[in-house]
Amino acid sequence: MFDIDKIFKEQKFELLCKDDLCSVYQLNGGNADGTVIYYPLYPGISLMYNSFHSEEGTGRKIDPGHYISIHHCSEGRMESETSSNEYLYLEPGDILIENLHVAEYRYCSFPLSHYHGITINLSVTDIMESSVKEQLQLFSIDLFDLEKKFSLNEKPCIIHGDSLTDHIFSEIYNVPDSIKSEYLKIKILELLVSLKIADVSAIRKERPYFYKTKVEKVKAIKNFITAAPEHHYTIEELARQFDISESSLKECFKGIYGSAIYSYMKKYRINMAATLLTETDKTVSTIAGEVGYSNSSKFAEAFKNIKGVTPLEYRKIKI
Repeated sequence: MFDIDKIFKEQKFELLCKDDLCSVYQLNGGNADGTVIYYPLYPGISLMYNSFHSEEGTGRKIDPGHYISIHHCSEGRMESETSSNEYLYLEPGDILIENLHVAEYRYCSFPLSHYHGITINLSVTDIMESSVKEQLQLFSIDLFDLEKKFSLNEKPCIIHGDSLTDHIFSEIYNVPDSIKSEYLKIKILELLVSLKIADVSAIRKERPYFYKTKVEKVKAIKNFITAAPEHHYTIEELARQFDISESSLKECFKGIYGSAIYSYMKKYRINMAATLLTETDKTVSTIAGEVGYSNSSKFAEAFKNIKGVTPLEYRKIKI
């Protein structure tokens, strides 16, 4: 059995507190801002609640052995880099199931600087050497059969839209603290049963992998356009300036950030304006110009569509 404190320490996490039920770790270093609440549930089975509010993530390191991981994305997006310099992205509602030593993911980060999710780790070796093996057998759960069903020895599998597994994860997020440990133990078994009976062909999602060179260009484009929100660049201009095809730019940008460039920048501009409204004394028209709106009425309309109130109402509420 691996030393979980050692694993977290090697990934730059600091142990904040610990009791008989769980441990809380905080990610330190650079601009990282992340918290993981770790629950050891059975020998070889653990669950983690993950919360990150920075783009920077962690390297992935685990002791040699046979591990299956199940990741659920609730909010934000998770970026996983493979050893072959490719990137895969999880979006809200996605469940990623992987054999850790087949997947070869070496780093994960969060393009939107916002991520909430759950990770369940299954140490197959530890499970097979403990009484948990018999408990799983009572529910006809065979981890080797699950690996075959989801082709985990070939590549990771992403599933999306299975009502039963979605319901189980919803309950895991909302379980009362007073019964959390016992409840999570039940939900882990329920989840494994639901995966056993799931129709893989109906819920598997083929998410595209993007090569590192393309991802780096698109991230550079994102940094470029957010550094000057007062300017409006066309797809054609950006593609030409950064030497990338328009179709690749549109596909990769949406893959990384979850929305088209226009939608992303509209939300970015309004969020920037919201900050300026609460942290400065600048007029609404001045702020509108700084975030790329020459017409104050159109700015107010766009602001209300996203924030639900006008800029002036927002300023009154927040100050």
